Parts: sequence; C-alpha cells; structure tokens
Amino acid sequence: MKIALIGASGFVGSKVLAEALQRGHQVTAIVRNPEKLEPQKNLTVKKADVLQVDDLARILAGHDVVISSFNPARGVAGPEVFEKHVVGHKAIIAAAKKSGVKRFLGVGGAASLKTPAGVELIDSPDFPAAYEAFKPGIRGTRELYYLLKQEPDLDWVFIAPSVTIAPGERTGKFRLGKDHVLYDANGVSKISLEDYSVALLDELERPQHHRERITVGY
Repeated sequence: MKIALIGASGFVGSKVLAEALQRGHQVTAIVRNPEKLEPQKNLTVKKADVLQVDDLARILAGHDVVISSFNPARGVAGPEVFEKHVVGHKAIIAAAKKSGVKRFLGVGGAASLKTPAGVELIDSPDFPAAYEAFKPGIRGTRELYYLLKQEPDLDWVFIAPSVTIAPGERTGKFRLGKDHVLYDANGVSKISLEDYSVALLDELERPQHHRERITVGY
C-alpha cells in the first residue's frame, strides 16, 4: 500500500514506519527534519509544515491512507502546547480531506479512554502523576479523537495505546478494546511501541473498524 505517514521520525511514528517498511509498504514520511531518517527501500521523505494545508494536501494526494502521528511538542509542558496540537490536527484533517484520501488512522493516547469507574483517564485518580505536567499535550492528543468524531467524510480510526507505551518487544500478542482502558492480569495497562505498531498496521491491512476509537494493550 501507499502510506503517507505524518510524524515518521517521532516516538511512535518511527516504530510505525519500521513496521510498515518491514511489511513491504511504500511509505512517504512527512517530517519537519528529513535528516533524521536514513534512506531505505520503499521510503520517500518529504519535508513539510502541516499548517500549510494546500502543500500538505498535494503531498498526501494519491496515497491509500494517511497515518497521523503528529506531536508538535512531546515531553514539553506549558498551556500553549494544547493549542499547537489542536491547530495541527485541524490542518492535517483539512489536508487529508482536500487530498481525496479517505482512510485516516490517528495515533492517539489513552487520555480519552474510560476507567472502570466510567471516567476518562485524564480526569480520574488513575491518571499517572508522572504525566501531570504534560497534561496540555496529552489533552491535545485527545482532541484529535473529538475532531475526528465530527468528520463524516473520512474513514477514520483513532488508535489509542494503553496507559504506558514504551519501547519493548514485538510479540504480536495483544488485545484490542474500544472505549475502556485495558489492564493485564496484574492490573497494569501497558503496550510496547512495537506491538502498538503491529496493531495499527494490522488494522490498515485488514480494516475491521470504521469511524471509531480502538485501543490496544496486553
């Protein structure tokens, strides 16, 4: 497939890129800093500012799917981070629609998932204290889900990881859920970046979900 991957050099995007190339897909990596990516077979690198909707739409045109792993300020605190996320998400959605590419996979976060008490994770006592300073950015990632819910024209899926997502093993063994946080037998909610990427590419290759959120965890 011809994949347009926004944020291909980032924390999640780089693993999604590796999984997609391993499966033999043709990937256009859309990044701010092309020098971060080494030349590889089936990889085309494009430098772009996602806020330039017309330019981005031209790059996206002709692809089978847009995968957005956009994160303008990972690990950065401050109230302005939320607005950077929202402005970027809106521009990416507009560009995808203008490009004519219908399938859209959004790399999400766990913030909007419900806890067993029925409360969104970000507003619950279960929200990790270590992430407290980064709530503006986390809320910004959550906003992509709410923006996509308003889009009847895109065939979108918002793919939320578990509470903890970090580099680890590619096992290919995980569970999928919908609106609630997934916990393992020890009450821990986690997924490796590698297995998250497997789940995302599985959904791309064999679409099972349309205009909805899913989550992946052990």
